[in-house]
Amino acid sequence: MTSRFPDDFLLGAATASYQIEGGATEGGRGVSIWDTFTHTPGKVVGGDTGDVACDHFHRWESDIDMMEDLGLQAYRFSIAWPRVQPLGTGAFNDEGIAFYRGIVDRLKAKGITPLVTLYHWDLPQPLEDEGGWLSRDTVDAFVVYAERMVQELGADVDFWTTFNEPWVSSFVGYGAGAHAPGHSDDVEALIAAHHLNLAHGRAYRAMKAVRSELQIGLVNNCHTPRPWDPSNPKDRWAAAHIDALANTMFHEPFTHGTYPEVLKPNTAHLTDWSFVHDGDLEEMHGAIDWFGVNYYASHIVRHNPHKGAATSDVATLADGHKAGANSPWPGDEEIEFMPPLGDLTAMGWNIDPDALHAHLLKIHRETGKPIYVTENGSAWDDVIAEDGRVHDDARIAYFRSHLGAVLKAVDEGADVRGYMAWSLMDNFEWAQGYAKRFGMVHVDYDTLVRTWKDSAYWYRETLRTREIAPAEVEIETPARTY
Repeated sequence: MTSRFPDDFLLGAATASYQIEGGATEGGRGVSIWDTFTHTPGKVVGGDTGDVACDHFHRWESDIDMMEDLGLQAYRFSIAWPRVQPLGTGAFNDEGIAFYRGIVDRLKAKGITPLVTLYHWDLPQPLEDEGGWLSRDTVDAFVVYAERMVQELGADVDFWTTFNEPWVSSFVGYGAGAHAPGHSDDVEALIAAHHLNLAHGRAYRAMKAVRSELQIGLVNNCHTPRPWDPSNPKDRWAAAHIDALANTMFHEPFTHGTYPEVLKPNTAHLTDWSFVHDGDLEEMHGAIDWFGVNYYASHIVRHNPHKGAATSDVATLADGHKAGANSPWPGDEEIEFMPPLGDLTAMGWNIDPDALHAHLLKIHRETGKPIYVTENGSAWDDVIAEDGRVHDDARIAYFRSHLGAVLKAVDEGADVRGYMAWSLMDNFEWAQGYAKRFGMVHVDYDTLVRTWKDSAYWYRETLRTREIAPAEVEIETPARTY
């Protein structure tokens, strides 16, 4: 098996605007749906908000210096739409644009390739007030925003992502109510998903019109729905339904100009799909250069006509949402997520690198497009020990096994061209608040001091050698801080 990453393989780390920036009311930034959601009592663990987060808004220069010290070849980050266009329509905010211009310039000066995500869930609240992703007006607004960002940054940024995890934005935000904007309606989830896909298709063409050589992708959080009993056709049906909703719904329109055949009959009791207008699928078809895969855990599903047993209440999906009363799966009345098997992370997600390997091969077969692993990581109960270090051996083991799965997929022909570790630093973990830590760098949320965990030293060695480093590498004591 291949032991070394190809010379043109991008190795880096990822973050997201609302999770690290803070500065929620500074620099002309407008209000996002996540500001509204987190300030609504009972929505987030501990009542946490992203008002300050990691204070990256004020610390971005030293944070990029830290990336250089770590040896990152690439850095995936997102633009906060309300920071650059506070209302989501109308005037753009020069101060917000300058903030991201500074980040891009400093990354380029350090030799770090920027990968820009246009939408990592923080929709301007005024757009949500007018219907959000249930409205085609939001599709039009996104195209204007995307085109402007390419006009501002496109000369220095080659890699762009329109949307991060549209499945979460639609099915968890509009279907399950567990994320902003907090709606719980199966039909709304399907409408939002279609409009996100349509917005990608239209924005892709508008962005290419500004600079044709841009590499524009769509990032989805992959699910790996395996049937509980592979010999049972009903369990296989359950897995196929989840696969269609979670995976192929977000790539088949762009590669084939269609939605998966099983979706309409499986959701016919909910909607006639009249929200898909004539010409929509034609606008999507071909509007893709690469696909991003975010992977954390695998899933096992079964058909259960008596759904509602205790098992469905404890199964935890890979976005942190517990399967239960408000399901993020339209048409799943008889589909049950089983408890995860194997060792679990602090999120309750199972550790299954084989599923990542299988999914990369699946996406390669089904799309024929280049693939980037745009997020992959694990949460653990990290603490700074008496010796001044954060001993996160479990995270190192997770990274080693999953990078091994990536190399195995490459060796077997999958066109995987990059890997972004999640996450560069601990951050605001959406509905989990600050209770879960994914970072290679520890953040003290009182002082905002950054401290390298043992995994940061391990990743630095992997980046230096371009091979999966051994579990034991040279580590400073106490660990370096920023």
